[in-house]
Amino acid sequence: MDDHDRAELHEGMRIVGSALSAAQIPFALAGGFAAWVHGAPESDHDADFVVREHDVEKARAVLEETEGLRVEDPVENWLFKAHHGGALVDLIFRLGGTAVTEEMLERTDSFDVFGVPMPVLRATDVVAEKMRVLTEQRCNFSDLLPVVRALREQVEWAEVAGRVAGNPYAEAFLFLLQRLAVAPAGTGDALRGPADEPGGSAAVSPDRPDGSAEGAPVHRGGVSAAAATPASR
Repeated sequence: MDDHDRAELHEGMRIVGSALSAAQIPFALAGGFAAWVHGAPESDHDADFVVREHDVEKARAVLEETEGLRVEDPVENWLFKAHHGGALVDLIFRLGGTAVTEEMLERTDSFDVFGVPMPVLRATDVVAEKMRVLTEQRCNFSDLLPVVRALREQVEWAEVAGRVAGNPYAEAFLFLLQRLAVAPAGTGDALRGPADEPGGSAAVSPDRPDGSAEGAPVHRGGVSAAAATPASR
């Protein structure tokens, strides 16, 4: 992103934030620019704002009437877009399939963002939502790591662990964060099952012919692989 594109995006953010504030529509700056406000490197991507789903029609109408913006409804059913020249601002009302809630917006703090006061998602929400959307197709830890490292002192890690539970990609990233001392050791303990505990049962592999646990000898014809192996001399 060159200086012209960056300036255009900043202006688009100012216009959108000012218009939503003037219309008294609850919203918050989210995504990479929210992380930047909290101390992460500045984002090179589009800007993200979040609004409640039942405010979408009002927000869209307000932005359609705002000079300098062009509103677009994409095929995705969780956001709409506002263009300012070549810059793009996403208005998101569902994050990772979950509706933006009033409680999330009430947890925000106000910051001066490019000269305009606006609410910004707290660091814990920024990190949790970035981790919750990790998937097999979208699992680039190298982009996410510097953001999380910059925000680590502001994050409620136990809350993040609870919110990403069940997403194996987010859980793997949380494990990495602990190994790198970004997140406190033990943050993901609540995510561990019996198989992960000392003395716990090993995971059963569906690929093993007898359904035995990983690491156990495979039985073939009543003789275990270990027993069938000649002793070394």
